[in-house]
Amino acid sequence: MEQTSSTVFDIIIWSGTALSLLGLLGLVYCIIRVSRAKRAELSDEAMRAELKKVVPVNLGALFLSVIGLMMVIVGIFLA
Repeated sequence: MEQTSSTVFDIIIWSGTALSLLGLLGLVYCIIRVSRAKRAELSDEAMRAELKKVVPVNLGALFLSVIGLMMVIVGIFLA
């Protein structure tokens, strides 16, 4: 029987995958929030205020996705 043990690189790969998925969920949340605001037919001022609230969440989600994908690539190259 083979014994499986997780190496540091496996941990880097799987934690990068988790970060990427978390970022993807954040992006989906941003899409849903903006589409709800569009359907609500808000005034121009209210729409701008809502979009200003969503932009930092969107950037944070993109950052998490990028960092997660970088971790996966580094883990694969070094493994």
